Amino acid sequence: MSGENKFDLSGKKALITGGSRGLGLAIAKAFISYNARVIITGRNKEQLEIASAELGENCRGYIFDLENISGIPGFAANIGKEHGTIDILVNNAGVHFKKEALAVDDEAYEEVIRINQRAVFALSREFGKMMVARKKGVILMISSMAAQYGIPKVIAYTAAKSAVEGMTRGLAVELSPAGVRVNCIAPGFIETDMSAKALNSDPERKARVLARTPMGRLGKPEDVALAAVYLASDAADFLTGVVLPVDGGNVIGF
Repeated sequence: MSGENKFDLSGKKALITGGSRGLGLAIAKAFISYNARVIITGRNKEQLEIASAELGENCRGYIFDLENISGIPGFAANIGKEHGTIDILVNNAGVHFKKEALAVDDEAYEEVIRINQRAVFALSREFGKMMVARKKGVILMISSMAAQYGIPKVIAYTAAKSAVEGMTRGLAVELSPAGVRVNCIAPGFIETDMSAKALNSDPERKARVLARTPMGRLGKPEDVALAAVYLASDAADFLTGVVLPVDGGNVIGF
């Protein structure tokens, strides 16, 4: 093993949903820095073009709205036709909203479930088929602290992310014998535009977050991105079905 860099992603192709901003963009940057070729998806054309230009020649961007679940098999087939088998799938894209549980209507609840849970399964199924056919691949889920403990006013998001963690274990059991590893990252409170907007407008909540985080600070997108590099790389070759908190100890804080 001397001199061998098992974290290197040379020769690997990764598809990252929601890769034009936030954690998805950070993961794309990290993958490229470790020599992967990256495909990012998003539904905002302008944002996708800006991110693709920033990421450079080792990135390709594709407009796709994950609400279109019935279109996922065709999307996956087109990606496979243009790029060959995807080595790494990162199910990063997601949506959420804040509202008291008893005030959430069925339509709003279903939208979060559709994108954060059902689309994740459909993507994992379609790209998983390609990976199983070549007996190699990595599927990486992105969960949340909302699946680790109760957080008020995000009931649909909590339900979806809890399902994603269960899906990680279920898929790992079925696909790992065929050489496909399935793992999950559960980010803690990370400095992104979305979290900054939420926490800065609620100083009391931000104080509670920091008080129960042993490391005493918010994480950075790069912290999650480097964990993704590890789980996607050959360095994690014997890891599957794992939900890895990247949270500064928040989940075990008191």
